[in-house]
Amino acid sequence: MPKPLIIVESPAKARTISRFLGKRYQVLPSMGHVRDLPKSQFGVDVEHGFQPKYITIRGKGQVVKELREAAKKSEQVYLATDPDREGEAISWHLAEVLGLSDTQVKRIEFHEITKDAVARAIKHWRPLSHGLVDAQQARRILDRIVGYQLSPWLWRKVRPGLSAGRVQSTALRLLVERQAEIDAFVAEEYFTLTALLSSAGTALTAEYLSPLGERGRLAGTELETVLAEVGPNALESVPFRIADVKERERRRYAPFPFTTSTLQQEASKRLGLTVKRAMQIAQQLYEGLEVHGEGTVGLITYIRTDSTRVAESAEEEGRQYIQAVYGPAYESRERRRAPSRPGQQGAHEAIRPTVVRRTPESLKGSLSRDQLRLYRLIWERFVASQMAPAVYDTVTVDVSAGRHTFRSRMQKLKFPGFTALYDEPDDDAVSAHPLTVPVKAGDPLTLEELKPEQHFTEPPPRYTEASLVKILEDLGIGRPSTYAPTIETLLARDYARREERRLVPTELGRAVVDLLKEFFPRIVDIQFTAAMEADLDRVEDGEESWRALLGTFYEDFSAYLARAEKEAGPVHIEEESTDEVCDRCGRPMVIKHGRFGRFLACSGYPECQNTRPLLQKTGAECPKCARPVVVRRSRKGRTFYGCSGYPECDFVTWYPPSDKTCPRCGAFLAQKGRGPRGALTCVREGCGYEERVAQ
Repeated sequence: MPKPLIIVESPAKARTISRFLGKRYQVLPSMGHVRDLPKSQFGVDVEHGFQPKYITIRGKGQVVKELREAAKKSEQVYLATDPDREGEAISWHLAEVLGLSDTQVKRIEFHEITKDAVARAIKHWRPLSHGLVDAQQARRILDRIVGYQLSPWLWRKVRPGLSAGRVQSTALRLLVERQAEIDAFVAEEYFTLTALLSSAGTALTAEYLSPLGERGRLAGTELETVLAEVGPNALESVPFRIADVKERERRRYAPFPFTTSTLQQEASKRLGLTVKRAMQIAQQLYEGLEVHGEGTVGLITYIRTDSTRVAESAEEEGRQYIQAVYGPAYESRERRRAPSRPGQQGAHEAIRPTVVRRTPESLKGSLSRDQLRLYRLIWERFVASQMAPAVYDTVTVDVSAGRHTFRSRMQKLKFPGFTALYDEPDDDAVSAHPLTVPVKAGDPLTLEELKPEQHFTEPPPRYTEASLVKILEDLGIGRPSTYAPTIETLLARDYARREERRLVPTELGRAVVDLLKEFFPRIVDIQFTAAMEADLDRVEDGEESWRALLGTFYEDFSAYLARAEKEAGPVHIEEESTDEVCDRCGRPMVIKHGRFGRFLACSGYPECQNTRPLLQKTGAECPKCARPVVVRRSRKGRTFYGCSGYPECDFVTWYPPSDKTCPRCGAFLAQKGRGPRGALTCVREGCGYEERVAQ
């Protein structure tokens, strides 16, 4: 008797599902997409309703043949690709290329790879959603139009090998405009003023308030006025008194479980993972890994989601765990729900562990280091989301001194709540040192000291991968699945580079954005790009024709392109000079760009064709040979630091150099770990010197 056939994308997912279903079903992988637009040609018939020309992807012929043979032997074919637009499109392409009839195809979707979830999906199959397919086709063809018609224009005007895209170019514009803000920034001096006070054995530290009730930022002349009126050398003695005392209880709620973007942000900030690496590991956790005593199991739910919704069964499992491990007081009494946003995929769940009882500690022997770190982050975030809020007792004391006001805010942790498991920076955190003696309005205070402190305003920070993902999400640009490839494309095209974990636009990136803003303003317009996402959502919901959407876009785009071809002149990017000297002819070396990134080349090209790798210096000297220590990458992409004299000198360290030297031997100190456990450690073998990092 023929077995029903289930087609998934990956071999890992196929193995995991096969283990659940046994021999009753045949489970085969499609290895991702089997059809796409051709790489060698435009592949879209604009004149006939943007009709796409799909072909079997090179190298997928054998996969298609095996799937077609298996489908012929099966009465029912279940298409179990990912539960999103891309997955729906893969299922539709499979149905088309395998010649499956509507009665033969059953579309199933699940958000976690567990036995119960797969069984429910098979029981509740549905037909293909043509709204999802149309939305994916519209996005794919939009990207093809921009990529295959705009990119060649960039090749002619700027440099061969460049690319442009709706989300990519808008993200680059954000980087460039942030850098322009930084370049134009002029620091301004300001002062803050702190009063050290005492009363009946109680010490009180209070900050000067501005007239708006905020922490006072004082100009130099304003500071002089305040000191002249209330300072120790004031012409008239001004009494300091307690004007008001407010006591209240503050509740701090746990963050919601992860969405794709919040997972990418926290994995970057907490674990130091790139967005691309975080998604690779999350995919492995979702598709299934070998766990001792269980076999291959899916450890987390589907990873491409913008929803914080959680199934009731998962909530209940989380609460049972909290009661058993922490006690009933730690269980949340509320069913909190995040406000929904336009375009949010409400049918999806947040990213969570498939089984709460499968703790990170139980997986220590089964997962790699990074897999375990990411799983722990997801597991702790989900369990914490079901826990009670942290509770603080806070006291706010306002102090009057003539016409001036100072304020002291203090708090004491009353109940840790979710912070017993998962903590993150508290935006409302204040001094953790409560008053030792109660005070009340009208009590006199003794001024011990007034401490002015000089500050300078700082420019906005460059984007990190995490903060770029957040701003893209906040602006409604792109979707969770697009953020990682967008950032990787910016880096691969040399539009931006990483410097100390921040994204810095290159001269090439700036030139491309300037060019696109002049001749293709809508392509890099933030509001237009966000509105296009909303249009794609309407296509998905059946409220708009995908062909009409493309027609409207193409009418404007083709007019922009015609003007740009006629009016735009070539753009010359100045080569970056260096202090390196060519070891063949003695001329200066410059930084050039190739298909594998930046490299050093002789400025005397083509007479001298000498090139060298571009090494990023750290400012530290090798403790073995005193040559510069440079940044390097392992085969797996992990950053380490080694001597520029390799292979003659084999010094390496995983820890980034600091600007401090060892007081014992003079070698540089490296930063080992972060946060409370961070330390500076000597890199010279056998020295052993280490000092804790001040917090």
